[in-house]
Order: sequence, then C-alpha cells, then structure tokens
Amino acid sequence: MAKIVVDFDLCESNALCEALAPQNFQVDDDDFLQILDENVTDENRDAVMQAVAACPKSAISVVDD
Repeated sequence: MAKIVVDFDLCESNALCEALAPQNFQVDDDDFLQILDENVTDENRDAVMQAVAACPKSAISVVDD
C-alpha cells in the first residue's frame, strides 16, 4: 500500500492539500499540517495526487511501502 510522506521542513501549511484531500490532511489551530490518514487507497488516490501536485513547496510525496 502507498503512504503519504510530508517533508515538514519544506511544508508551509498553506492548506492547499487540505482543500483537495480533507480526509487526509488538516491544518490545525496552530497552523501546522497534520496527516489525518497516511494511507493512499483506490478511493482517495486522485485527491491525494492532486494535493501532491498542488503543493507549492513539493513537500508532499507518495511512497510505496
């Protein structure tokens, strides 16, 4: 199964990923990105890949485990 990986040193918590894949990402009250669900499934793959592509800092990737 594929998993979401975030490089938090690059992440600016701009919430584009949350807007595209809210089931996987959330920016908390302190403006830090949280991964709600790291698993990439058939059901969420399109949304996750859109979030990966939209990240302006290229901080999100998907890796096979």
